[in-house]
Amino acid sequence: MHKFTSIIFSVITFFFFTVGIITEVLSAEEYSLDDLYRIALERSEQVGISEQNTILAKRGKDKALSFLLPRVSTFGEYTQYSEEKDASSNTGRFTIQPGSSSSWGVSIEQSLSLGGREITNFRISRKAIESSEYDLYTTKEAYILRVAESFYDVLQASKSVDIAQENVKRLIKYRNDAKIRLQVGEVTKTALLRAEAELSGAQSELIRTENVLNLAKAVLARIVGIEGDFDLKESTYTENPSIGNTLFSDELEPLYSLKVEAMRERSELKSNHIQKLIAEEQVRYAKGLYWPTLSVEGVYLKREEDPSSPFFNDESIYGTLRLEFPLFEGGLRRAEVREAEARKKQADLTYNDLRKKINVEVESAYLALKTQKGTLKSLEDQLEFARENYNAVSKQFTYGLADSIDVIDANTLLLESERQLNRAQYNYKLFLLVLKRATGTLLKEVVSQRSRVGSQDSGFVSKSQKAD
Repeated sequence: MHKFTSIIFSVITFFFFTVGIITEVLSAEEYSLDDLYRIALERSEQVGISEQNTILAKRGKDKALSFLLPRVSTFGEYTQYSEEKDASSNTGRFTIQPGSSSSWGVSIEQSLSLGGREITNFRISRKAIESSEYDLYTTKEAYILRVAESFYDVLQASKSVDIAQENVKRLIKYRNDAKIRLQVGEVTKTALLRAEAELSGAQSELIRTENVLNLAKAVLARIVGIEGDFDLKESTYTENPSIGNTLFSDELEPLYSLKVEAMRERSELKSNHIQKLIAEEQVRYAKGLYWPTLSVEGVYLKREEDPSSPFFNDESIYGTLRLEFPLFEGGLRRAEVREAEARKKQADLTYNDLRKKINVEVESAYLALKTQKGTLKSLEDQLEFARENYNAVSKQFTYGLADSIDVIDANTLLLESERQLNRAQYNYKLFLLVLKRATGTLLKEVVSQRSRVGSQDSGFVSKSQKAD
């Protein structure tokens, strides 16, 4: 009876364990590259920081506008004196110090530099918003490329696990064939020991590739911001060679055309161009210090005294016009102008340096993609030849027509061919996106692809960037 109860308990435990595993597998989310793009842009801290920079730039514009508008203020005052004081004259007595007094009023004031510094500052704030929006675009584009790199790392690691598993299966067959041939005396024991050693190494390699896969998935989950187990599915548009863009077709665009496109599309270059314009405006802003400042103020003042004198004026309305020009500031104005001119020169140099870097980046990505494209066909042929060679040598070993060295060499060639083709295939897909990023069209291509499949493109670009 006790044995029967133990069996029942074991069956129930195994049932729930199996159900738990099946439930966990079925509950694993499956993501495409497009899904990861969307989730990453929604949850990325870096994108959020860049978005806040855009908001700060807009608030800076509000602050700059405030200097162009008059300032309206109200004020009030109450004074209590220690004692009242009177004075006598031929006309009688009058109060020279009341017991208490109060006053309140409204003031309207506007101060403007005749050099237009406030207007210049407002123009700078508007350009700063444009620059921050391009910076946000750059952050998003760089982030989705980072997601793509991690995505293909996981796929490549997953394929490496499959390759390692197939290698273990081949070596198990080789080990079993060696056992059979040893039993009939066709090979020595060293052949079996060699087979066992190769199998042990393949099993260790399988464990290593599985750990690499787990690490790659953890990195991807961290970058995107997802939790729990998940699976990946191959993206369709990055693998489709005919989506209406020559960059994904069989023939690449000429390198010169790609460089021209990069000069036109790269958001970093657009942002740096705006920074050049801002630097020019800052020179004008600094030179505005050499112009006087005109201030206009209008005041309404209401006063009360207790007791009041016969000559007390209880209400006043007056205006003030003031022109201020500092004669000596210890060289401050000249230093600020020279500093602004130096920053303008710095912005020009930065812009020119960025143009050169982008040209090199485009050429580097183009050559890398061209190299991968050129080697893919050769690696595919090499894998086909290696597979046929292994099948032939394996059969020959089974029938005693080849020795163990031939089998090991054929398997090593097949394994290396599979690994090289695996790396080349995913590197080619990644370098397609790298070239897109280098030309500044990656994010635009992602958004247009989502539009073609009927998806919403919110969270990818702002309205102004869509219009651009």
